Amino acid sequence: MKSNYYYYLMITILFISSSNVTLSQSDSCSSEFNLHGIFPFKSSPICQHVWNSQDFILRYLQSEPHIWSFLLSAPNTDSYIAIGFSPTGKMVGSSAIVGWVPDNGIGIVKQYFLGSLDPDQVIPDKGDLQLVNNSAAIVSQSARLYIGFTLNTTLPQSRLIYSVGVMNMLPSANSVLSHHRDQTVTVLDYVAGHSFSQSSYSRVKKSHGILNMLGWGIFMIIGAITARYFRPWDPIWFYSHICIQLFAFFLGVSGVIAGFVLENDLDMEVDKHKALGIFILVLGCLQVMAFLARPEKTSKTRQYWNLYHYVVGRSLIVLSIANIFYGIHLGGEGRAWKAGYAISITILFLVAIILEVRMKMRK
Repeated sequence: MKSNYYYYLMITILFISSSNVTLSQSDSCSSEFNLHGIFPFKSSPICQHVWNSQDFILRYLQSEPHIWSFLLSAPNTDSYIAIGFSPTGKMVGSSAIVGWVPDNGIGIVKQYFLGSLDPDQVIPDKGDLQLVNNSAAIVSQSARLYIGFTLNTTLPQSRLIYSVGVMNMLPSANSVLSHHRDQTVTVLDYVAGHSFSQSSYSRVKKSHGILNMLGWGIFMIIGAITARYFRPWDPIWFYSHICIQLFAFFLGVSGVIAGFVLENDLDMEVDKHKALGIFILVLGCLQVMAFLARPEKTSKTRQYWNLYHYVVGRSLIVLSIANIFYGIHLGGEGRAWKAGYAISITILFLVAIILEVRMKMRK
């Protein structure tokens, strides 16, 4: 009796697959697809072509406040397919749903925790995803794989990682994954229903970091050094100081704008970094306004203006350096960026010491 049930179930699935255009090798969001026949969506899901080069298509739907259903479609190349949810946009530290269909036709779906790029640290049956019981499944239909699952979460991670295994190489019996053949990262806006590649996100993130680093963290320091140690070359030092600081200010403002663009696209906890950035921007604006309101040298208020200009300028530089290092940490860029900026700051600091000693010796 039980064997007859599975027989009729397989006949039903095959009938459904043969009667739907999208259960073909050219699955598409614009095609009609009876999702109720294989995976349970209560209404029409949002559909996205998330990886064109590998023909990955993602459908998802929020059916309840804490219930999110996903269906990933990809060509069947006798390998595993995977979708990961990452807090940082990197593979390490993310949790992934991986599925494949062995020769016996019974699909296997497991959650993995990606503790390292080393396959030995890709741990099966571990991860931070709260899967609804018995919701994960994978089927192979008309040369495509369809892997579906349901998460219990308020809002899934927006940075999604997709990977595909080596052709004609399924995971071993102990579920150890081989290194992926290819992978990509996208950022998904669940509300608007669109995704964009990690490369475009990375460009904005790098622009945000480089502009702020150059503006607030390097050229602003060079401008301060020019004002303090090149006064004997009057009025060249003054105009050089003004030009450098204005250039640094516009670079910094551009970096702050890039930061707001990132915040609008991504869901990240960067309140401290953002607050410091806004405070630094305010200090920069105060310096610009102070220049416009600069009193004459003979004015009695000039000494107070000099003190104000000195304190605000030094505070801006110190806070900028701290926030840049903090931003590198938040962005997960690693030691290379920290070392590069630390070397730049060290060189400027050594130059300032040499010029300070030279100035003292002249006096």
